[in-house]
Amino acid sequence: MKLKSLTLSLGAAILLSMSAFAQTYNFQTLNYPGDTFTQLLGINNSGDIAGYHGASPDNKGFTYSTKNAAFTTENYPGSQQTQVIGINNEPFKTSGFYILKGKTIGFTDYNGTFTSVAYPKKPFNQLLSQNDYGQAAGYYSTTASGSGPDTAYVYDEDGGVFETFEIPGSMSAQATGINNADNVCGFYLDSSSNSHGWVQIQGHFTVLNYPGAAQTSASGLNNKGMVVGFYVDGSGNTHGFVYDTTSATFTNVDDPNGVGNTILNGVNDNGDLVGFYGPGACNTDQCSGFVATPAE
Repeated sequence: MKLKSLTLSLGAAILLSMSAFAQTYNFQTLNYPGDTFTQLLGINNSGDIAGYHGASPDNKGFTYSTKNAAFTTENYPGSQQTQVIGINNEPFKTSGFYILKGKTIGFTDYNGTFTSVAYPKKPFNQLLSQNDYGQAAGYYSTTASGSGPDTAYVYDEDGGVFETFEIPGSMSAQATGINNADNVCGFYLDSSSNSHGWVQIQGHFTVLNYPGAAQTSASGLNNKGMVVGFYVDGSGNTHGFVYDTTSATFTNVDDPNGVGNTILNGVNDNGDLVGFYGPGACNTDQCSGFVATPAE
């Protein structure tokens, strides 16, 4: 596999603006039948959703069709755990990671054909997003436990090329989203272990810090310049956000059933959102997925 590295400059200003017009949403809770733990992690333009159910160590992957209101099991063959995270439009493909014999390995799934993806000689890999042109975003860790430090990368499936991101001042970083224009988002940890979101649009790198937040992480982006993620406020509460790259503005998003415990993880080109909420932002065995659609 070929490797290359991209060094990103932190010269861009940290953005602190809020949205003048706050989009409102209609929320629908969506849980895997018979389970108390569900996370929705990605959504495509047809309303197909990627996620998993079952608290660790019993993660089981799935996709869900909003059109048919049906879950489809998706687990890497023989794996002990699977999470499905990335989902694209056409040709329909998913990505994520699985655990087998104590190793965490990235994968792609195209029509039931699974392919393992791992950065050479690194013991821990996760793929977190998938675009329509055979590119996946993710990261590797230098430790088998995934305790870091992490290095963000984009993987080109056709050429077998990994492109890593070197962020000045970053002690650890993950790439969490990639769209069809090869724009990428993610988050990194500084020397004080504070989390900062980031987005690279047409080669321009911007740090994303939600105004007044103690921590900010970007989780996904669409093809229309919308980035989603979550932030932790000064009281330790977790909230979702949408960031509009065209207007450089943030909008707070909380599921009404999980105010202060909401995480956004995916967005499609229609502006539909997916995420999850639960006690401690799902740090227990209680977690509910949700879909949020823009209100008229």
